[in-house]
Amino acid sequence: MENFHSSLFLLLLLPLLVSTTERQVYIVYFGEHSGAKTLQQIEENHHSYLLSVKETEEAAKSSLVYSYKHAINGFAALLTPLEASKLSKMEEVVSVFRSHPRKYELHTTRSWEFAGVEEAMKSSENLNKEDIWLKSSYGKDVIVGLLDNGVWPESESFNDEGMDPIPKSWKGICQAGDEFNSSNCNKKIIGVRYYIKGYEAHYGPLNRTLDYLSPRDKDGHGTHTSATAAGRRVGGISALGGFASGTASGGAPLARLAIYKVCWAVPGHGKEDGNTCFEEDMLAAIDDAVADGVDVLSISIGSKEPLPFTQDGIAIGALHAVRRNVVVACSAGNSGPAPSTLSNPAPWIITVAASSVDRIFLSPAVLGNGMKLPGQTVTPQKLQKKQYPLVYAGQVADPDVPKNISGQCLPGSLSSKMAKGKIVLCLRGNGTRVGKGMEVKRAGGIGFILGNSLANGDELAADAHILPATAVNYQNSLKIMDYIRSSKAPTAYIVPSTTVLDIKPAPFMAAFSSRGPNAISPEILKPDITAPGLNILAAWSEASSPTRLEADKRVVKYNILSGTSMSCPHIGGAAALLKAMHPRWSSAAIRSALITSAGQKNNQGSMITDASSNPADPFQFGGGHFRPAKAADPGLVYDASYTDYLIYLCSIGIKIDYTFTCPTHSLGPVNLNYPSLAVPRLRDNVTVVRTVTNVGGSKSIYFVSVKPPLGILVKIWPPILHFNRVGEKRSFTITVKVADSGITGTGEKPYGFGWYMWSDGIHNVRSPMAVSVA
Repeated sequence: MENFHSSLFLLLLLPLLVSTTERQVYIVYFGEHSGAKTLQQIEENHHSYLLSVKETEEAAKSSLVYSYKHAINGFAALLTPLEASKLSKMEEVVSVFRSHPRKYELHTTRSWEFAGVEEAMKSSENLNKEDIWLKSSYGKDVIVGLLDNGVWPESESFNDEGMDPIPKSWKGICQAGDEFNSSNCNKKIIGVRYYIKGYEAHYGPLNRTLDYLSPRDKDGHGTHTSATAAGRRVGGISALGGFASGTASGGAPLARLAIYKVCWAVPGHGKEDGNTCFEEDMLAAIDDAVADGVDVLSISIGSKEPLPFTQDGIAIGALHAVRRNVVVACSAGNSGPAPSTLSNPAPWIITVAASSVDRIFLSPAVLGNGMKLPGQTVTPQKLQKKQYPLVYAGQVADPDVPKNISGQCLPGSLSSKMAKGKIVLCLRGNGTRVGKGMEVKRAGGIGFILGNSLANGDELAADAHILPATAVNYQNSLKIMDYIRSSKAPTAYIVPSTTVLDIKPAPFMAAFSSRGPNAISPEILKPDITAPGLNILAAWSEASSPTRLEADKRVVKYNILSGTSMSCPHIGGAAALLKAMHPRWSSAAIRSALITSAGQKNNQGSMITDASSNPADPFQFGGGHFRPAKAADPGLVYDASYTDYLIYLCSIGIKIDYTFTCPTHSLGPVNLNYPSLAVPRLRDNVTVVRTVTNVGGSKSIYFVSVKPPLGILVKIWPPILHFNRVGEKRSFTITVKVADSGITGTGEKPYGFGWYMWSDGIHNVRSPMAVSVA
C-alpha cells in the first residue's frame, strides 16, 4: 500500500515537475536603453542575464531567440517558468511574459471576394482627394512599414515606374527566401524582412507547402493592406464577372513600402481561419523597422483580448517606435458590437475602427410570394431566371446536428438527400461565411442565402461564394424565415449582382468593429477614429484564392476584404500624406490632426449610425470618420512627447525607464494631453489640463463651444485662446461636474457622450468626450 501511495504521489507531481522544467519562449523587457552602448554590448548584456539563470554558457547562448537592441531593450528566450520567475524579480527588468500561440491575430472578418476599383479615401462630405494628394506630393518618399503576412511583389499596385531613387535615409534590406530574391524589391517595395523564430519555437519548422519561408505572401492579407496604405494608381481593373471596373489606388501612392512578415499559416487549419503572429517576432520586426528608417507603421494585428501594456508586445514596440517619431496605426479589432472589446488601446497608438463606404453590390432575393428583398454579393455564378425550392438549413440538417446550430450550415451538417437542388437559407453565427457556401455546395444545394443575426444588423459583407448566393440583413432574414414556415412549397430566386454607387446613408459603423470603453486604461478614449473597413478593394496574392478555402482554385489579382485590418492602412496612408506635408510634426500631432478633424455625419447630413441604424457614439468611432484633407490643416494640435507618456505610465503604476524619475504627485492618467477626454466613474467633479499648439494662422483667436454629456456640467477656462505665432502653445482647464445626482453608472448606457470644440472661423478643432458617473 505504501508503494501505491508513493506511486500515486509521483503521478500527481509529474505534471507540476514537467511544467516547471518545460521550456517556452518568454519575452524579457527592460524598457528603454540606458547609456550609450554598442549593439554588441547590448547583446552581451542580455546574454549575461540568461547566464545568471542557465547552468552553462552554451545553454544561455542556445536559448536566445531574439535580442532587441535598436529601439527596444529586451530579449526573447527559451526559459522554464522558474527561470522566467527569477528574471522577473531582478530590479532592472520591467516585465517578463510568456509568448502564446494565437494570442495575436490578423484583424479581418474572413470575408473574401475579388474586384479592383478605386477605393477612394472618401469622407462623408466628398472632400477633394486630389487636392491633398497634390499638396503632399502623393506621400512621396515617406516610408510606410507594414507588419503582416508578406507581400505579392508582382502586383501592379507595387510597380515603381517613374519613382525617384530610394531615399538615402533608408537603411533596411531585401531579405531573400522561398521564391523571393533581391529583384522582387524595387523603388516602391524598398525593403522586406521575415521573422519566424518565435513561430518555429512553438510549431517546429515551417511546413513550406502551407507558407513561403520568405517575405512572399501566400494568403493575400498582407498584399491587401500594403496596397491599401500605399499602392500605386492602377487603371483598367475589374472583378471577375465584370464588377466595379475602374482604378485601384492606395492612400499614399508615391510613399515607399517596407514589408515585415510576422504572421504565418497555422498548422492543421485552413487559410480562411486566419494566421498567427507571435509577439517575439513582432517585437523583432518593430525593432528593425525603426532602425531601418520607417516613418509610419501600419499594424493590422491585435490580441484576442485586451492586455496590460507591459504584457502587450505591440504596445511595447509601438512606444519605442513613437519615441523615434514613428507614427503607429493599429486596428481596433473585430470583436464588436460588444463593449470593451478593442485591442491596441495604448495612447501612443492610433487605434482605428471600421465603417462602411457608399458602394454596394446589390443582389436581391425574390421570394415565391413576390417579395423582393435586397441583398449583397459579388458571386459571379448566376442562376437561371426561375424560382427554385427554398429551405431553411435547420430543415435539411442531419438528425445528429444539435438544434441550436443546425441552421448555420457548418461543415458536414447538411443532408445531401434533403438539400440537393434547393436554395438554402443559412444563418450567421459560428464558422466562416464562405465556408457555409462551401457546405451548401457539398450537399448539392443550387444556391444559398446568408441571413444576418441580430448583432450583425444591416452590415453586409460582399463575398465571392463558389455558388450563386446573396447576403441579407437581420430583418430580411426574419422575413425569409417567416415565409418558409408559412408556405407549403417555398421558392426563391437570387438576382445577379450589380454595382450601385452613392448609397445612403454612408458611412455607418461596421457591427464587427471592436468598441470602447478602454478596458486597460479607461481614462483614454478609444478607438481614436474610424475609416473604411467594409468591402474594401485592393491587391491580392496570386498564391491564394478569393475565399482562401482550399477547395477554391480561382486566382485573382484584386480582392475585397472586410475588417479593421482594412481600415487601419487607410489611416497609415493618411498619416504618410500628413508626414509628407508636415515632416516636423510629431506622431502625437498627426494623431491629433486626424481625430479633431474627423466627421460625425453621414452623406445624408445625419449623425453616423451603427449597423442597425441606431445612433453611434465615440466608443464606436472615436473622433469620427477620417477626413485627410481636413487633417492636413487642423489649426490646433494636442501634442505629446515620450516624456508625457512616461508620466502617464507613472500615473497608472508602470515604470519602464529607470533613468526617468516619476513625479512626486501624480496628476492622474486623465491629464495626458490627449485630443479627447474620458472620465470614468465621476463622483463629484474633476479638473484636467489640456495644451494646444497653433499650427494654423500666425495671428488667430479661437473660441470654445461645448456640448456636455446629459446630466454633466462642463466648464472650459479660458473660453478664448489668442495666438500670435505658429508653434505657440496655450493651456486651458476642463472642469467636469455631475449636474444631476439622479444619473448613475448603471444600465446599458453607463457613459454619456459630448464634445468640446475650438473654432477660429476657419478651423473647427473638435474633441469627443465620454463621462460615466460613479
